[in-house]
Amino acid sequence: MKWVTWENIGVDRMACAWLIRRYIDPDAEFVFIPAGSKPLPIDAEPFDIPGTRLSHHRGHCSFITFLKEYKLKDPILQQIGQIVNEADIVQYVALEPAAPGLDLICRGLRRISHDDGDAIDRGCLVYDSLYSELTQTNSIHKGSNSLI
Repeated sequence: MKWVTWENIGVDRMACAWLIRRYIDPDAEFVFIPAGSKPLPIDAEPFDIPGTRLSHHRGHCSFITFLKEYKLKDPILQQIGQIVNEADIVQYVALEPAAPGLDLICRGLRRISHDDGDAIDRGCLVYDSLYSELTQTNSIHKGSNSLI
């Protein structure tokens, strides 16, 4: 399936592309268009484009919308959603210490990548690593709580 989003991807679009590839559509093909382009390609599902189904809603980033729309209940994905949301949306209270670093890494990946497709490939490694570390950290915390 084709997926379309604006070019010059950042933390939220990179996270959404990772989520699409890993949990929704492993054969996803991404198309990048200039910001504000109209009309959108009719042969592709738009994401992280204002006014579309899979975009920011109720003050939350597109990644959160994907989790809800596709009923992805994995607690690690939920935690990544909180981190991405805080990295992408202006927050009055910072709860996720990883959020600023994740945003910085994603912006850097975009700068060193040949194009947005390359940035997604590199970003998938970052999000795979984040998922792995959060899984390990959460299992350690669960283990230590069970001893009390």
